[in-house]
Amino acid sequence: MTSSSSAEAADADWLGRAVDLAVQNVADGGGPFGAVVVREGVLVATGRNRVTSELDPTAHAEVKAIRAACTALGDFSLAGCILYTSCEPCPLCVSASLWARLDRVVYAADRHDAARAGFDDRAFYELFERDRSTWAMPVAGQRHDAAFVPFAAWLEHSARTDY
Repeated sequence: MTSSSSAEAADADWLGRAVDLAVQNVADGGGPFGAVVVREGVLVATGRNRVTSELDPTAHAEVKAIRAACTALGDFSLAGCILYTSCEPCPLCVSASLWARLDRVVYAADRHDAARAGFDDRAFYELFERDRSTWAMPVAGQRHDAAFVPFAAWLEHSARTDY
């Protein structure tokens, strides 16, 4: 077996774990999404969609797995880790993955599969391509005299942890 096919087999195994988590989560009353974070072939953390059970719109499987992995590793950076997820990450989860500095994200089902099941993120993808002035929910800046004060405090703080 070549290293490429070994990597593909490992990816398939980890994706299978994420899919199994998603199926179990449905049985437990949650959404059909599961995710695992892996480093050097070792499971670091798992996550299942808990949006409805925790009444938290950010409790997506990927976000839950990222949070658990950061706690397990004692670091906000997941450099050196791979996120395997049962479905293509939505914009929230892609952003969380970028902020976590994951090496790679691998997903099983895509956004079209999710849409067929009633989880259509298309509106969010399309929204981000439009000018903010066209959004139904206004997102607008309003300058305040002290707007930069938190950043000045940050810059002056000698014990800060840059990220």
